[in-house]
Amino acid sequence: MLQAVHILQMHDAATTHWHHASSPYHEIGSSFDRLVLDQHRANFDLWHHEDATRDREASSHDLAEHKHAIDTLNQRRNDLAEQIDHTLLAAAPPQALTAPLHSETPGMMIDRLSILALKRFHTEEETRRDGADTAHQQRNRDRLAVLDEQIADLAGCLDALWTDIIDGRRRFKLYRQMKMYNDPTLNPVLYRKS
Repeated sequence: MLQAVHILQMHDAATTHWHHASSPYHEIGSSFDRLVLDQHRANFDLWHHEDATRDREASSHDLAEHKHAIDTLNQRRNDLAEQIDHTLLAAAPPQALTAPLHSETPGMMIDRLSILALKRFHTEEETRRDGADTAHQQRNRDRLAVLDEQIADLAGCLDALWTDIIDGRRRFKLYRQMKMYNDPTLNPVLYRKS
C-alpha cells in the first residue's frame, strides 16, 4: 500500500504539472494516492501564498487575503495528514497494536516529503534561472544535493517504518493536531467578536 518511491514520483509529477498547467493533476491510482496528492496540493498552494506574503509592495488587503488562505490551507494540510494516517492504521495488521510506538506518523513523514519535493523543484529552477550568476547557480546545485540526500533518507525511513508496522515490530497512533486558530469556539479573537 505504501511505497515511498511511488509517493516521490507522484509528488514530482504533480508539482511539475501544477507549475505548468492550470488543470488538475489526474493520474491517480487509488484513494490513498488521492489523499497523498490532495495533501501535496495543500502544501503546493501554501508555498505560493507564503511567497506572495513576502512581496514588500503587496497591499494590506492582499496580505490579509493570503494570511486567511494560509490558515485554511494549513488546516487542510494537517487534516489530510491525519486522513493518511487513519487510512494506514486501517491497513495495519492487528499485531501492530502492541508493538513499540514510533513517535512520528507516516502521514507526518509524507507531509515532510511533500515539502521537500517543493523545495527541490524550486531549488532546481534556481540552478538554471536566467540572469542568475554562476555562484548563485552553484550554490543551488549544492543545495539540491543536500535536498536529494534528505529526500532519500526520509523516503528510506518511511519505507522502513511501514515494513516494521506490517511486520508488527513498530506501531503509530493517530495524533490529532488540535488546531485552535480556525475554530470560532476556541480562538479568543473569533469568539469575542460573536
